[in-house]
Amino acid sequence: MLMYDLIVIGAGPGGYVCAIRAAQLGLKVACVEGRETLGGTCLNVGCIPSKALLHASHMLHETHENFEKMGLMGAHVEVDWAKMQDYKSETVKGNTGGIEFLFKKNKVDWIKGWASIEAPGKVKVGDTVHEAKNIVLASGSVPTALKGVEIDNDKGVIVDSTGALALPKIPKSMVVIGAGVIGLELGSVYRRLGAEVTVVEYLDVITPGMDAEVQKQFQKMLTKQGLKFVLGAAVQGATATDAGATVSYQLKKDGSEQQFEAEVVLVATGRRPYADGLGLDALGIETTDRGFIKVDGHWATNVKGIYAIGDAVPGPMLAHKAEDEGMAVAEVIAGKHGHVNYDVIPSVIYTTPEVASVGLTEEAAKAGGRKVKVGKFPFMGNARAKAQFLGEGFVKMITDAETDRVLGCHIVGPSAGDLIHEVCVAMEFGASAEDIALTCHAHPTVSEAVREAALACGSGAIHA
Repeated sequence: MLMYDLIVIGAGPGGYVCAIRAAQLGLKVACVEGRETLGGTCLNVGCIPSKALLHASHMLHETHENFEKMGLMGAHVEVDWAKMQDYKSETVKGNTGGIEFLFKKNKVDWIKGWASIEAPGKVKVGDTVHEAKNIVLASGSVPTALKGVEIDNDKGVIVDSTGALALPKIPKSMVVIGAGVIGLELGSVYRRLGAEVTVVEYLDVITPGMDAEVQKQFQKMLTKQGLKFVLGAAVQGATATDAGATVSYQLKKDGSEQQFEAEVVLVATGRRPYADGLGLDALGIETTDRGFIKVDGHWATNVKGIYAIGDAVPGPMLAHKAEDEGMAVAEVIAGKHGHVNYDVIPSVIYTTPEVASVGLTEEAAKAGGRKVKVGKFPFMGNARAKAQFLGEGFVKMITDAETDRVLGCHIVGPSAGDLIHEVCVAMEFGASAEDIALTCHAHPTVSEAVREAALACGSGAIHA
């Protein structure tokens, strides 16, 4: 029987990147995946298909709201939902097929099926047991269930994020339970497509954990776009009806019971690690009380030769975090030094405007006892943003008041998900705001707003 140096379980962003990197480092590698296509949740029913719908719905918004302002005249564009779904599917197909090509290019064996670990070094798929010196668990995550709410994606009435990507038709109304990234992204898609969207959130703010100033401004922008918010509301249940579904909730401020009627209910209350069927209990692999696999600083579990990465382990459930861990653990297994800087992992919400952040929020920095200086710059002062009707939002940079070192940055505005990486690189090199401020930025670009925010951390921005 063939002995592998490494078997990776799961072909999502963490798993497939780990497998490819390990193969590049000279290891004999296999990757086990039971889906018909590679890429995991992210490429199949997560990041990639949702971004396709976000892009398509934003283009629709542009044709209706801004084309005439630019002198582009004509009948308003209408939506062909079936063709939009085809566009989404082709986008997914192109990306998942690309991973299969990369596996072949790097000589990674794809073992098709669902895995269980018989013992350290032994992975069973179907009736065959494959042997490996090392195993990496990259089993990912699944949507979190909500008490009193039963998901049935096939009916297209009470759905999770997977079902929301493939509704049979565009609903006239939708209730989104949860004001996190997934709920706001998909809620904004269907709002732009014409649905009346109401977001119900247990907390008193949207996007929990984000900079407070960004939370407030972002909610105002989404409200202006037509999304409605009910905050501080505890959902008690959701029941399918002939016309759609009824959502029951209790307002925390006064205990009153309320209800909403909608054609579709999207449950977007987060995700949980997935390790069903792997046999972790029998192996004695330690997990947290929330089901995350415990690992040390080298992503090793308490069982020798078994590692874990991505959504299966503690930390933010982000595809790029999983990718970094995948590369790092491959380096470790190959006898090299693997490293992930968890202080510099950006997060992005791909609505319009986009929201991006990295590092500490102003609140977290102050709570840690730091003296901070904040530099802000509005996109209304940026010529490129205004020309594109994207002048809402701002760049907010957090620095150490004594050293000027950049501690974090928070952007709500055009191309925020791309702009944040300039700050990520700066933070990796321990740069100061002055370093960014003294770096020439091309004009006219929206990236100039980052430079202006850095200038605002010193003697002041130029264009504000």
